[in-house]
Amino acid sequence: MSDADSIEEIREQKRQELMESLQDGEPSSDADTDVSSDAAPETPIHIDGVDHFNEVTARHAVVLVDFYADWCGPCQQLEPIVEEVAAETDAAVAKVDIDRHQRLAQQHGVQGVPTMVVFSDGQPAERLVGVKSAAQLTNVIESVQ
Repeated sequence: MSDADSIEEIREQKRQELMESLQDGEPSSDADTDVSSDAAPETPIHIDGVDHFNEVTARHAVVLVDFYADWCGPCQQLEPIVEEVAAETDAAVAKVDIDRHQRLAQQHGVQGVPTMVVFSDGQPAERLVGVKSAAQLTNVIESVQ
């Protein structure tokens, strides 16, 4: 339980940092945690709703979306791999908590976690289920670019 609490604390801290950076005057700038049409962020984007999801998938040419749950062991195992892919590829990486965003998960046919969907130009291009290596994810991303 303490790992889940720690993750939740980090998420909340990141959300607050993002809100503060948006309030500091650059609502759609190239802030590290903001979505940018020029370059994908080097860290995963935590999706906070349908509109945010649509914005992220529309703004970036390629987006790897990780549908996950905090209680899911394989999802926890996949988390550092997804972070590595975000840092090392040109694709944006988005994370969707299926417990908080059940509607999004349903809309994208998520029946189990982890499920990852690669979007190319705003459209789903590839679907992967289960834990994958960074190399496997990178290969799929490169195949849709």
